[in-house]
Amino acid sequence: MFRGIGRFSVNRPWLVVALWLVATAALIALAPQLKPTSDQAEFLPSHFESVRAVEIQKDAFPQSRQPAAIGVFQRADGGALTADDKKEVGEIAAGLQGEKLAKITEVVADPAAVSPDGKIALVHVFASTKTAHDEVLVDSVGTLRTEAADLLSGSDLELGLTGPTATVLDSQEASDSTDAMVMMSTLVLIIVLLLVIFRSPVIALMPVLIIGVVFMVTMGVIATASEIAGMEAPSSISAILIVVLFGVGTDYTLFLLFRYREHLREGMQPKEALATAAGRVGETITSAASVVIVAFLSLLLSSMGMLSSMGLSLAIAVAVTLVAALTLVPAVFSLLGTAAFWPSKAWRKQPRNAIAGRVGSFAARRPAAIAGVSGVLLAALALGVFGFKAEYDTESSLPDNLESVQAMKDFQSGFSAGQSDPTFVYVKATGGAELDKGALDAYGKELSGVDGVDQVAPALVSPDGRVAQYSVVLDYRPTEDRAMDLVNGALRDTVHEAAPKGTEQYVGGSTAVLADVQTAVNRDYKLVFPIAAVAIMLILGLMLRSVIAPWYLMIAVGLGFGGTLGATVWLFQTGSNGLLFMLPVIVYLFVVAIGTDYNILMVARLREEIRSGKEPREAVQQAVTHSAPTIGAAAVILAGTFGVLMLADNSMLKQMGFAVAFGILLSAFVIGILLVPAVTTLAGPKAWWPGNRHDTPGRDGAEPAGDQDSDVLVGSEGR
Repeated sequence: MFRGIGRFSVNRPWLVVALWLVATAALIALAPQLKPTSDQAEFLPSHFESVRAVEIQKDAFPQSRQPAAIGVFQRADGGALTADDKKEVGEIAAGLQGEKLAKITEVVADPAAVSPDGKIALVHVFASTKTAHDEVLVDSVGTLRTEAADLLSGSDLELGLTGPTATVLDSQEASDSTDAMVMMSTLVLIIVLLLVIFRSPVIALMPVLIIGVVFMVTMGVIATASEIAGMEAPSSISAILIVVLFGVGTDYTLFLLFRYREHLREGMQPKEALATAAGRVGETITSAASVVIVAFLSLLLSSMGMLSSMGLSLAIAVAVTLVAALTLVPAVFSLLGTAAFWPSKAWRKQPRNAIAGRVGSFAARRPAAIAGVSGVLLAALALGVFGFKAEYDTESSLPDNLESVQAMKDFQSGFSAGQSDPTFVYVKATGGAELDKGALDAYGKELSGVDGVDQVAPALVSPDGRVAQYSVVLDYRPTEDRAMDLVNGALRDTVHEAAPKGTEQYVGGSTAVLADVQTAVNRDYKLVFPIAAVAIMLILGLMLRSVIAPWYLMIAVGLGFGGTLGATVWLFQTGSNGLLFMLPVIVYLFVVAIGTDYNILMVARLREEIRSGKEPREAVQQAVTHSAPTIGAAAVILAGTFGVLMLADNSMLKQMGFAVAFGILLSAFVIGILLVPAVTTLAGPKAWWPGNRHDTPGRDGAEPAGDQDSDVLVGSEGR
């Protein structure tokens, strides 16, 4: 099959290119717009209490004022507000109210909303929509910020806008600039690395142009699939997709070019060499991509919509990249011919691979020492995992220089830590009768008595008298661990145990959402990790026709996962609230899936050398010598593209960029090139059981390794 696809793409290149251009134009024109969100509640299943609370609030209080933003006023000199300052705050609020911006219903200055030290005054901005991410509302808050700056011109006061929609506005603007920075840095990095490897400007630029087309197709397919599946994409998905597409896409292109160059050196004509390379590398790329796709698709089992939508998006991205690698890449290089290597003449010469040869010789002579040292190194790094602390507030990763972030810090310096974002408790009568006011007052006192609760506002009763809402201000910052522990523990216990008879109770608000996210993620860790591991092991077993090899390959990659996460904990967690709660899943899937690809290449080459009749030491030396250049080049490019995320201002993208880049380098250079060959050598023929029953050199029916299609798993090796 792969030979047929390769020959078709090479012999009909213009047709293949035309089909891709038509598909790209159609998706750009017809696909819906991808609308990412960072609202955690939108990613939780409907049965969680915090989500049910949102629905209760929408039904019982449809006309209630919805907080959109908070204006934090203070004097530029840091002193206490004067009577004239407070009067000016009221005038500015009235002026902003007079702008009548879309979906902003009120801009209110409450004379009582002044901090105890008299230094901060608040203006509350209310909206007609309950969705902080509403596009019209976000635009209006942006306009409000601009108008407020004009009104404050020449004043002694300073204003910072924070709150739900103001944070969304800053988050979107920061994300847009991050995407542009990541895209540009990734392009420069890939071009430079390809130029160093092949010394050809054509090869340096062409993969970038091809993947640019693939990126547009992928975004259209993801937007269409997300709309059909009813999924929301996480706000960070664009930056992640950029590095995945350009990193993995460049790797697959590299696999093809190495084998294409190898066949040219053997004397084949360009089209024949390219068609043969595409056919033989096709299975390599498909095998590698299937492991990654299966790993990403395992996220669909997650109860968190954020993880399942990310898994779907990334699986689609890799699938589209795979199709492009099998069709578009061979077609483009068929049109270019050997001119693709211009001006370099290195494609005509056999390389010496001196460094790889020395590494291969060392690996062949000292397998036990290499296995021991590599294992100890990985285990030592993995010790950091025991100190991992999850951070569930994605907004905490925003840069400190954003207005909403700084304004929130100013707010919390003058008011109770939880006052900016209170927790809400809803009590709903289950029968036809209305709620009893006396019982509601007594219930409010019970809530006030919970340790860690600062204050509880009197119950707000719905027009039909059947639902009551309590605004509960905590002593803690709404997104910190103590707040989540309180909401998920003592507060929820009191809410349910002390409630009036004949009622249902729900705890909602941002803290409750984060507490439910924590519960969902802990459940997902226990489900997704094992299922992804089993699926990958099954694929490895089928590809390698072995029961033994998949076990030690997965153990090796598991050590790589632990070492990667442990190193990230030691580097980033000191002095922070914790690491991105999704980081273990992301590291697990990327490091396990992509790291396994490098192991497949090495193990398959080892088996090929052994089947050709070489002694174990010679087989290891040859396998490492011929596989290390490709594994190393692919890993450096892929790690570099993820490492670009460390340039972002978003701390969670920094963590993700380092973790995946470090994990890929660890998987390639420590596990793929050293540990796996060493363990395979120590395992001997048992590594290939039961496939080795038919692979023994010289047995009847056993063909030379190089003549069998099954061995194209090593097709990406540069020689």
